[in-house]
Amino acid sequence: MSGRLRIRYFLAFWLFVLSGVAFLDRTNLSIAGLQISSEYGLGNQRLGWIFSAFLIGYAGFQLPAGWLSARFGPRKVLTLGVFSWGIATVVTALLPTHFQYAMFLLIGVRFLLGAGESVIYPAANQFVARWVPLKERGFINGLIFAGVGAGSGLTPPFLAWLITQHGWRAAFWFSAFVGFAVGAVWWWTARDTPEEHPAMTAKELVEIRDGLSYGTAPAKQGAPSKQDSTKISWGAILRSRDLPALVIGYFAFGYIAWIFFGWFFLYLAQARGFDLKSSALYAMLPSLCMTVFCLIGGALSDRLTARYGLRVGRCRLASVSLVLTSIFLVLGSQAHSPQWAGVILAGGAGALYLSQSSFWSVSVDIAGRSSGIFSSVVNTGGQLGGALTASLTPWIAKRYGWTTAFGVAATLALIGAACWMTVHPERPFQEELTPEQELLAK
Repeated sequence: MSGRLRIRYFLAFWLFVLSGVAFLDRTNLSIAGLQISSEYGLGNQRLGWIFSAFLIGYAGFQLPAGWLSARFGPRKVLTLGVFSWGIATVVTALLPTHFQYAMFLLIGVRFLLGAGESVIYPAANQFVARWVPLKERGFINGLIFAGVGAGSGLTPPFLAWLITQHGWRAAFWFSAFVGFAVGAVWWWTARDTPEEHPAMTAKELVEIRDGLSYGTAPAKQGAPSKQDSTKISWGAILRSRDLPALVIGYFAFGYIAWIFFGWFFLYLAQARGFDLKSSALYAMLPSLCMTVFCLIGGALSDRLTARYGLRVGRCRLASVSLVLTSIFLVLGSQAHSPQWAGVILAGGAGALYLSQSSFWSVSVDIAGRSSGIFSSVVNTGGQLGGALTASLTPWIAKRYGWTTAFGVAATLALIGAACWMTVHPERPFQEELTPEQELLAK
């Protein structure tokens, strides 16, 4: 990690790995859902309550997670968070067979897992604000969130095999072991600021300081003070006119995404007639599309931003992607062929994740060093959307059919697209525009 490889790129890659592990830990329950539901007599509705418990814990602790990330730094906070995920996953694996109060214990453990995982993206966003130049934020955020697709997409066949061969608990033991391992690597290699990293070169440090969107001439003034790096502009956050639109837009995003994370596997098995093996294989498609299109969306965002400004690179790209998501959801849910339905709906997941980088890059563009708190508020909207879909989607599907359930998601995608058209990332609330931002905003 010396001269040839930028430290920020390695740490961004490891955040991609951590993001993948986070989604492995939160989606393993959906893969094991049929077996757990059968063993403890839960049914889809109660399983939905357990899904919702995770998301309520995740959403409820977003603001504390953002504050902790700003106050204590992404290295310490994220390490503590990762080890808490592992402990919660171990407790799930230790759940006794035919335990009478299994549903209540699972609800409590998943709530605590959600609280622990709440730190992942506020901490990652705080890292981006401190480490990543403006011109690279789209791609770096795309890389970090590509871990979402990798974690929830590449592992279903392996977890399905583990469950088939060794029972559902083996999947949770595996998830816990991986979590502890990658958390240890993060603690060993990461630092809260570029100036603290022992392998940081003078050249990269100048690149980072000159590329940040907040502060004045950081390369000439030296490292920012600890007080400056942790200062939070609460008043500016609360007065931001862009925040409500981003919260609503991310609510729509979260609602749609969690149909794929929580229910797509069971949708394929129950509504489309796939067996366990086929469901696991087709359940990979949305997540693989998420991974690929998240990277494409991040790179495209940076390219469009450099050429046409932040409004085009962040907002219009996200708006178009959500419109495409709506179209794919409608077409896929009405397809007669089960195989084509899986493929088209996977395209909707990919279109959705074209916008993922924009939500998080724009939080740094607007909020600067306060992006940990700002992004945690935005993320709260997304997790509330996910919590709602965890329980509402099976209810709609049972009473009105899966076509209606996907139609509701398609409508929310259009609402999210409209919200993006009101956002102005070229007007950060914290400081005056830097010359680079003034150029990009034109």
